[in-house]
Amino acid sequence: QLQLVESGGGVVQPGGSLRLSCVASGRFGLSSFAIGWFRQAPGKEREGVACINSMGRSAFYADSVKGRFTISRDDAKNTAFLHMNNLKPEDTAVYSCAATDRGDGLDSSLYKYWGQGIQVTVSS
Repeated sequence: QLQLVESGGGVVQPGGSLRLSCVASGRFGLSSFAIGWFRQAPGKEREGVACINSMGRSAFYADSVKGRFTISRDDAKNTAFLHMNNLKPEDTAVYSCAATDRGDGLDSSLYKYWGQGIQVTVSS
């Protein structure tokens, strides 16, 4: 099994930056899994934000974050990251990382393992 724990959330002003981390532990290492970041704002459906494949050679982004967010991974440390720049109030949500060994993409149904989520609030 795989356990995922997010960190790095908090409150930031519009235009600011945050870096979310997702640390994996358990029976499997992170290297054979694609990693996705998802978010859910109050009253809205879960949205796929970014994903990176198991080799780290390709990444996909939602149009809403393209050019502002960057996903990366350090398999030696079993950690994935979401670098968020130029944050906007509409980025406010609970962010969760997830892992899958069934391909990659922003479809949440692909992902088997999920973190508990962490709050990101963008407000002046």
